[in-house]
Amino acid sequence: MNLKLKYPILVLAISIFSCGPKKGIVTKKKNDKNKIERVVVKDTEKTNSEKNSEKVEKTVTKPPTSTESYIAQYADIAKAEMRKSKIPASITLAQGILESASGRGRLAVKANNHFGIKCHGWKGAKIYHDDDRKHECFRKYKKAESSYEDHSDFLTGRKRYAGLFKLKPDDYKGWAKGLRAAGYATDRKYPQKLISLIERYKLYEYDTDVLRNKDVKRVRVNSGVIRYTIEGGDTLYSLAKRYNTTVDAIKNLNNLSSNNLSIGQEIMIPN
Repeated sequence: MNLKLKYPILVLAISIFSCGPKKGIVTKKKNDKNKIERVVVKDTEKTNSEKNSEKVEKTVTKPPTSTESYIAQYADIAKAEMRKSKIPASITLAQGILESASGRGRLAVKANNHFGIKCHGWKGAKIYHDDDRKHECFRKYKKAESSYEDHSDFLTGRKRYAGLFKLKPDDYKGWAKGLRAAGYATDRKYPQKLISLIERYKLYEYDTDVLRNKDVKRVRVNSGVIRYTIEGGDTLYSLAKRYNTTVDAIKNLNNLSSNNLSIGQEIMIPN
C-alpha cells in the first residue's frame, strides 16, 4: 500500500469507531449490508411540568368565620322570634351581627347584650359602656336568648316602630330603612349596613323558611291596635309587657272576664 494513503485511512477508521451513536438513537443493521436503519428511542422520563400536572389537588376546607359561626348559633332563635313578633329573622340576625360584632363585642361578651339596647327604665342587671357618651347604661342579660327576646319586646312595645309591622314580613329593605327613620340608630349608613349583611350571607333565606311554615303566627298592626294570635307560652302579663300596655287594658278591649288564653285565639292589643 502506498505509504501516503496509509495514514489518512488509519485516522479515518479510528474516528469512525470512536464516534458512538447519539443518546436515544440505536443503529440496527439489516440483512442488507449496505443499509442501516436508524431507530429513535424515546426518553420515558417525564418532564417536571408533566409531574406537576399529575399532582393530586388537595381540597382545603376553610374554618367558618366568626360571622358564619354567629349565624349558625343564633339563626333558630331569630326565626322563633319572627314567628312570635313578625320581625324578619334576617333583620334580627343582621342587627345582632352588626351591634355585637358577631358576638365578640364587649356588651355581648360581658352582658349578653347583642343589640346595644340601653337601660331606658330597665329594672334588671346593668352594665356601663362608652357609646355616644362615656359610661352609658346598657341592659345586662343572663343569656343571649334573653337579649333576642328583649329585642323583639323593645320593637313591638314602642309606637314609633308600629309602622314597620305594616310592611310585608320579608321586606328586609323596608325594615332596614324604617329602623333608621324611627330612630333606632343614628348612623346614616345603618340601613345599607344591614342590607349588605343580609345579602352577603343570604339571611333572607331564614325569612323564607319561616313564611313557608304553616304555623307562622300573623300579627297585623292597625291604627293603635295589634291583632295577635295566641301561641304556647303566651300570657296576658307577657303580652302586656311586650307591647307596653297593661293586662286590664287588654282584657277591657277584648271583653275578657278571666286571664285564661287558648292557643290560636285572636285578641286585640292596644299599641
